[in-house]
Amino acid sequence: MPTQPLSAPTSGPTDSPAVANGHGAPAAARKARARRTLTEKPTIDADASRLITAEQAVRLGCVPYGFDGHRLLVAMSNPEDFAAADEISVVTGKPVTRVEIAKEHFDELLRTAYGATATQMAARLGGEQEPADELLANLEAVDAADVHRMAEEPSVINLVNLIILEAVKGRASDVHVEPFDRSLAVKYRIDGLLRTQNSPPKALQAAITSRIKIMAGMDIAERYVPQDGHIGLRFEGRKVDIRVSTVPTIYGESVVMRILDKQAITLDLKALGMSEADRDSMDRLIALPHGMVLVTGPTGSGKTTTLYAALTKLYDPTLKIITIEDPVEYELAGVNQIPVNPDRGLSFANGLRAILRQDPDVVMVGEIRDAETAEISVRAALTGHLIFSTLHTNDAPSAVGRLLDMEIEPFLLASVIEGIVAQRLGRRTCQVCVRPEKIAEALQHRILEAERPLFPNMMAFSGAGCEKCEKTGFRGRVGYYEMLMITGPMRAAIAKGRTTTPELLAHAAPGHLSMRRDGLIKASQGLTTVDEVLRATQDAEDPGSR
Repeated sequence: MPTQPLSAPTSGPTDSPAVANGHGAPAAARKARARRTLTEKPTIDADASRLITAEQAVRLGCVPYGFDGHRLLVAMSNPEDFAAADEISVVTGKPVTRVEIAKEHFDELLRTAYGATATQMAARLGGEQEPADELLANLEAVDAADVHRMAEEPSVINLVNLIILEAVKGRASDVHVEPFDRSLAVKYRIDGLLRTQNSPPKALQAAITSRIKIMAGMDIAERYVPQDGHIGLRFEGRKVDIRVSTVPTIYGESVVMRILDKQAITLDLKALGMSEADRDSMDRLIALPHGMVLVTGPTGSGKTTTLYAALTKLYDPTLKIITIEDPVEYELAGVNQIPVNPDRGLSFANGLRAILRQDPDVVMVGEIRDAETAEISVRAALTGHLIFSTLHTNDAPSAVGRLLDMEIEPFLLASVIEGIVAQRLGRRTCQVCVRPEKIAEALQHRILEAERPLFPNMMAFSGAGCEKCEKTGFRGRVGYYEMLMITGPMRAAIAKGRTTTPELLAHAAPGHLSMRRDGLIKASQGLTTVDEVLRATQDAEDPGSR
């Protein structure tokens, strides 16, 4: 819903500006003057906001957003900052009316008015572009000392800070800085998809890359081998960790920053999109005294978040819970978390051996990557430990075959495996602008006959696009799950080596749903779209085997 400006004045006259009053007015008298108050974000007049720069707005904590006759309306999170109001009055040459606004609304107003601050600053810093061939030669010739000097320029520091700040504010999970022949691309991954931002000039490539590497504690003189680093920062009072990776390309170093913002994720199975029936199954799994529980899916499908949510629900001070991860993405209260460090000989297998000497009750292994880790995990589950881990498989039944390929004995696996969760993530329909919509004809034929009753008259839902979702129709992500609980007949089939998907699903518990079916149910409820479900689950669904 579009917000409307609320600018009803309180009793008394508005401020007199510096240009009218001078700077010598007594502070007590100036404080006594009434001011306006906003209770929500107003509509912004671009002619007003462009009267000051983004840097001035951030520094002064002020956003000009409109006019009242000849006066400039300026939203301020601290309306008692008369010096800031005076400076804006001097810079703009207009009398200023201070307008008080809540901190959370001010931050949103600042982002709306100056959301392209990184772009604007980059354009100013870029200056006259050199011819592409000369520029590429210069990038190759610049030495480490020059790069370091460029990266320490205050303007470059501010530019990189703004790129990161806008990414965190925009709920991005990753920032990509990609060099190409004649351009430097900056992209944010938001809700699982990359969105291209207005990019800095190619001339800033070396300075931006080097500044990021300095922040991450990486070697800026080494530009021809991959590097990894870490940036820790505080944003609005909370800790945000950023994992940085660089790789050399033919046009320079490609940089990816993975943003790990604990406050941006919800470690709650219901909020992640898991249905009530699946949550009941998960509750039964985490209540087990021992055994193995697996979560499967490709990279970026939310496996670790699901395990974190399960451990959070499982946590009890009477239990010893240890994890080994590569890397530790989020810190869990009351849980001992160990980061893998191959350079020092700490692999998943070695770490797991050490963990088992720590008298644990519950162990989370970040990923079963090899036969050695698989064998130790199975042995640990056999000896009274509850083991959680992840595998890279397309669906839940395939996890059994993957472990058997790692030379786990079928009878041992049948003894310890308790449940397998397969999942994907799709974009969540914006719940502010969601509306009924006819399913496109190109998608209708992909909906199986058994699933058509979910969509009477082939009607589903989509987001119309609003301010809350930045006109995309989506905000956040939701999980599509396949919960495979191991039944008695299924154990017998595994022990006998009958582990194809049809053979295992023939013994599945009543009510078992595939990921696609689970996703389509959510689409019929308006939580996501049919197109998102079909896109996210296309590699996991073989209609002929279901």
